[in-house]
Amino acid sequence: MASRDTSSAGAMAPVLVAGAILLLVVHGLGRFIYTPLLPYLVADGQLTAAGGAAVATWNYLGYLVGAMFAIRWHRVDQIRRLLPLALGVHVLTTLLMTQTDRLGLISAIRMLNGIANGVVFVQVPALILEWLVLHRRAHRSGLVYLGVGLGLLLSSALVAGSADRLQGAARWWPAALLSVPLAWWGVARLIRLELPHPAGRDGTPVTTPLLDRASVPLFLSYAGAGLGYILPMTFLPLLARQTLPAGHWLLDGTWLIVALCTLPAPWLWNRLGAGLGDLPALRLNFLVQLLGVLAAVLWPGPPGLVLCAVLVGGTFLGTVLLTQRIGRALHPHQGPRLSAAMVALYGFTQMAGPWLTKQWLEAGGTLAAAFGIGVAALAFGLAFAFWVPRQPVA
Repeated sequence: MASRDTSSAGAMAPVLVAGAILLLVVHGLGRFIYTPLLPYLVADGQLTAAGGAAVATWNYLGYLVGAMFAIRWHRVDQIRRLLPLALGVHVLTTLLMTQTDRLGLISAIRMLNGIANGVVFVQVPALILEWLVLHRRAHRSGLVYLGVGLGLLLSSALVAGSADRLQGAARWWPAALLSVPLAWWGVARLIRLELPHPAGRDGTPVTTPLLDRASVPLFLSYAGAGLGYILPMTFLPLLARQTLPAGHWLLDGTWLIVALCTLPAPWLWNRLGAGLGDLPALRLNFLVQLLGVLAAVLWPGPPGLVLCAVLVGGTFLGTVLLTQRIGRALHPHQGPRLSAAMVALYGFTQMAGPWLTKQWLEAGGTLAAAFGIGVAALAFGLAFAFWVPRQPVA
């Protein structure tokens, strides 16, 4: 057993790096690059603020559909087939974004990109978590989410660095070109992982009910997290552009702050989960994140924008990794299927966020006040986090 542990220690780094790169591709270069791009696309006349919210809603609907696909095709052999296909869809749809200014077509393309994102964001961390559990290193699982933080930082740099040279649909070219080699290398590494699917004596997969008295509060808590964080993660740069004078450093700086604070977040919440326990750490995470969104509501100028960027950027990945580990502890035989179900619910509430914002804006409300929806959602999630029973993490 010692030799197996030693060999897995040497193999762990490339596996985590490959997983992090794939999350960087689909989240940083696919999903969240839209956030710093949105103010420029509005200024270019390609989108309006309400149209941008509609596009985001279609993308999040796709994310939900992708997570549902991952529930249906959750076995390791199925993941090996679906994961390369999903990454191919991501690359193709990102390239297509460089070719159109039509709102309807943009919405359709972003929905397809969301489907690919949902599949990858479920299957990559779930596959790696199962592999780490097999090698007794589940406590390292959160490190794969470092790719999201790096992706946010990279997306900020790509958008800011090309802002004066590109316009409209052409603003998507840096993300499209960079996605190709990164997606190819990452998926080539992960589909080779050796990982058996848990099975019973008759060879059929071992499963337990997804919903029971222990897991329902966790699902509801995670739903609140999805709706709570998605508003600043979609509209924070646009809020900065609406409330700050031209040339202010926070016009691009808010997203850079989010990205920088996201970088250490997986390591930080991994440590807090190990020291406090995953469940107490999750409750603390909700509280900090709630205060961040509340700051944008109370002080929509520079102080509130900076606090929101710091506190939300430093927490939302912690919510994901802690909830996934707690869920697996409640249902250790569910593996990727449980992860997919949780991400599907998360995706539904994320889809609701931009839609509610669109309705609010069209009714004459302000974007800053719309962030109050996120405050209420995170308060909801925090309340249900106290109903989740304590369980040891596998």
